Amino acid sequence: MAAMIGAASAGISIDSMLHIPAFHGLRTVSPSPLPGAFVAPHAAMQGRPSVITAVAMPLKPGTTTEPKRSKVEIFKEQSDFLRYPLNEELKTDAPNINEPATQIIKFHGSYQQTNRDERGSKSYQFMLRTKNPCGKVPNRLYLAMDELADEFGTGTLRLTTRQTFQLHGILKQNLKTVMSTIIKNMGSTLGACGDLNRNVLAPAAPFLRKDYLFAQDTADNIAALLTPQSGAYYDLWVDGEKIMSAEPPEVVRVRNDNSHGTNFPDSPEPIYGTQFLPRKFKIAVTVPTDNSVDILTNDIGVVVVTDDNGEPQGFNIYVGGGMGRTHRVEATFPRLAEPLGYVPKDDILYAVKAIVATQRDNGRRDDRKYSRMKYLISEWGIEKFRSVVESYYGKKFEPFRGLPEWEFKSYLGWHEQGDGALFCGLHVDNGRIKGTMKKALREVIEKYNLSVRLTPNQNIILCDIRRAWKRPITTTLAQAGLLQPRYVDPLNITAMACPALPLCPLAITEAERGIPDILKRIRAVFDKVGLKYGESLVVRITGCPNGCARPYMAELGLVGDGPNSYQIWLGGTPNQTTLAKCFMNKVKVQDLEKVFEPLFYTWKQKRERGESFGAFTDRTGFDKLQEIVENWKGPEPGRAQYNLKLFTDRETYEAMDSLAKLQNKNAHQLAMEVIRNYVASQHNGKSE
Repeated sequence: MAAMIGAASAGISIDSMLHIPAFHGLRTVSPSPLPGAFVAPHAAMQGRPSVITAVAMPLKPGTTTEPKRSKVEIFKEQSDFLRYPLNEELKTDAPNINEPATQIIKFHGSYQQTNRDERGSKSYQFMLRTKNPCGKVPNRLYLAMDELADEFGTGTLRLTTRQTFQLHGILKQNLKTVMSTIIKNMGSTLGACGDLNRNVLAPAAPFLRKDYLFAQDTADNIAALLTPQSGAYYDLWVDGEKIMSAEPPEVVRVRNDNSHGTNFPDSPEPIYGTQFLPRKFKIAVTVPTDNSVDILTNDIGVVVVTDDNGEPQGFNIYVGGGMGRTHRVEATFPRLAEPLGYVPKDDILYAVKAIVATQRDNGRRDDRKYSRMKYLISEWGIEKFRSVVESYYGKKFEPFRGLPEWEFKSYLGWHEQGDGALFCGLHVDNGRIKGTMKKALREVIEKYNLSVRLTPNQNIILCDIRRAWKRPITTTLAQAGLLQPRYVDPLNITAMACPALPLCPLAITEAERGIPDILKRIRAVFDKVGLKYGESLVVRITGCPNGCARPYMAELGLVGDGPNSYQIWLGGTPNQTTLAKCFMNKVKVQDLEKVFEPLFYTWKQKRERGESFGAFTDRTGFDKLQEIVENWKGPEPGRAQYNLKLFTDRETYEAMDSLAKLQNKNAHQLAMEVIRNYVASQHNGKSE
């Protein structure tokens, strides 16, 4: 085993040493048990073959050679349920770990990275990602993460698009200390990465409404149901000490139930088995109208359905969403989830488990580009997929219930929780908490013993605030640049970017480091073509096509497709219900205005009343928009000009204009920024 994995790490073909059957899923096969197969003693009673084993997808007609399975599948199979060879690699003096261990540590919530800004020898470090269902962060855990970032990381905390923290810059020698500290402070990183269920999203707002509480409880239970069970995580990071709270009995009951062949009997991983899932798996839970979770981008989307009195009755289920794709491979694509059906509230865990088992047993395992559940549903169609899921669920899904229109909700600013206390949503550009902002947040969270929620839009919510604390908290935060949303540029409110360079190995170009300048340039074009300050659009930027910041749902998505160049995606909607489409390829970062200016000007001139930018581009059509961009000669004279009314005379305007150019802005833009900051400072601590 060790020789095989070592060979894989060294780049030697595994197939040249040992033939292992190709693997696309866990499927029932005929009667004779194979080595390593799990035998279900009651399976014959259920009308199923008695052996469940890892085998390949059906062969194409006329072929006799089974397709290969990816080497990640072999690493998982030989890992002793996520232990080997990570346990050995962590003990070496090397600053890095080998390839099999690099794949296995993902399941523990970590990626090995190098700083791509540095030349010469590689500077190895590790990123850690926490797992926080619903974005819930206890006071104790927040303070621990804040300290770990300073002591062992880069001094910054990053809020992700899935309601979690990321710590960057952890050295291998400090991994166990950091991991154990997180675990002992009510946190976890288990399952934050890897081929299994990732963090379960739910609305972060701490409303004490029945539907919101039910959605959050359901998300917690789904996360618990699909958490790895073998104990490897605790063996490696806290020497086998299991520091965890008791699970709800319904979670334990559903996990152990194998009445419809969903489990591996007597396995340390009853749901996942030795192979876990073909790729990552994402789930979100929400309530009607609240699309703060980008519900349609998930493998499973769960929506609470209530009666007229607000009492939860059951759930609508969507399936098959996913953002990742590969450049120049048309068979890969972003996809929106579609309705599967409705289940009563007591059945939701059984239904989720049945969907996961369907993907586990049928998802492709030979080519990881096609391993997400969206490709299985795209190949089968929803009717066949529903039928197979029902065989694991044990009953038919009820018809999907009608839902109202979705809305994007940021929960920024001050809100009533419903119990007399307040919560405060704070905008964090690109989710990066550092410097004076980090110090101010720690001061407030520590002083007032606040719990925290992280949002899917990379923002943070401070919970359980007494009314008497509002003024001093507002003052402290504003002095650190954490302003009320009315003082934040509307473009920034909905914008998102992935970390990209310098640490992400997949990044092709900038995202997080590039978006501040790009947003300023978009605002400058808005000013130039005469769009008002309060008008906005959803901008999302990623450094590669994997889509971690969900750019394919944006009204304006920029996806890295070369050094300093982007694909431009158009057509998403503000409520995140429409998939964008690729408009242009290989647009250099310095040429973005050549595309933005004609598009924004035409939107201003030709839009229908209240029409969003995304809806406008979709209605107009890409052929017409392409023609407009190619033939652009600039705004019509007199139609759009800078607003000089802010200035008492031309000398003041010209002086401001000179200062603005130093910041890559125009005079009007800089003047508005100064005025807004002044007004914000005057309102610190005043009642809303």
